[in-house]
Amino acid sequence: MKRVLITGGAGFIAHHLIGHILETTDWEIITLDRLDYSGNLNRLHDLMIPFMPETKRRVKIVHHDLKAELNPLVRREIGDVDYILHLAAGSHVDRSIDYPMEFVMDNVVGTCNILEFARLQPNLERFVYFSTDEVFGPAPDGIKYKENDRYNSTNPYSATKAGGEELAVAYQNTYNLPVYITHTMNVFGERQHPEKFIPMCIRKAKDSEYITIHSDSTKTIPGSRHYIHAEDVASAVLFLLNYEGTFEPTWGNAKCPKFNIVGSEELNNLELAQIIADTQEKELLYEMLDFHSSRPGHDLRYALDGDKMKELGWEPAKSVRERIAEVTKWTLANRRWIRI
Repeated sequence: MKRVLITGGAGFIAHHLIGHILETTDWEIITLDRLDYSGNLNRLHDLMIPFMPETKRRVKIVHHDLKAELNPLVRREIGDVDYILHLAAGSHVDRSIDYPMEFVMDNVVGTCNILEFARLQPNLERFVYFSTDEVFGPAPDGIKYKENDRYNSTNPYSATKAGGEELAVAYQNTYNLPVYITHTMNVFGERQHPEKFIPMCIRKAKDSEYITIHSDSTKTIPGSRHYIHAEDVASAVLFLLNYEGTFEPTWGNAKCPKFNIVGSEELNNLELAQIIADTQEKELLYEMLDFHSSRPGHDLRYALDGDKMKELGWEPAKSVRERIAEVTKWTLANRRWIRI
């Protein structure tokens, strides 16, 4: 039986990953989490309800803040593992703008501490660092960034994620740590933090409130993203862990493979809000707001090229439009997850 350590396991994306691993493997899961505003044990509780007791016993929760190195007690609690999936991170862009040093500690120092733990593992098969599309910065119309394009971070969140990513690559090159890097775009799904855009849209459409759509300075072009459901991200990660082929080196002398995990299509935020309103059979009330003046450090458009994963044989299981409708219906049936 494989053993996998998932950092940030009570977080939004990670808890979906835990569910997917429980459903599709017999692996033992150790989740490391400090349980702050973004780590919510209620997520894991809800997730576990349908599983049999013997399945639930495959999940172990270890409390630790990665700003500190893993002490001997925590190391013993975790034990030896086959995989490390590093998702623990500060991820709220607005919060990073207010508290940049906090994000340096979480996303750079925290990453270094888990890499040091990984370096001492005797039988580690893979370390996966979860990065973000935002490390590449804004994407002009018609441009989709490939895995090894140049970084252009525009806020402390993306800069610290890029820093953590570079540390992971350095550990691959320096210590031969078996690292994969994944870049994901705007991830959504059940039990997401209510401050995020999709849960907020669901709540405001339900209550017939105006939804703010961030746009260009003319207030005519809304921001856009390749949204992707967390279950699709989880399936992509398991696909990579089980992939038996070989990968070409990324570039130069680097040995660390990188992968963009991208949704089925690009949607602008007005289209997305309209899908949510239509699913509820509500009129969409919205206002366009110039994002440059209202949200410094935010970018109008992000875009990644997902061809590499398609060539390897992975694609999202469902269209993003279908996923958004499903999440809207689920959230309306579980309204405590959109209470602020």
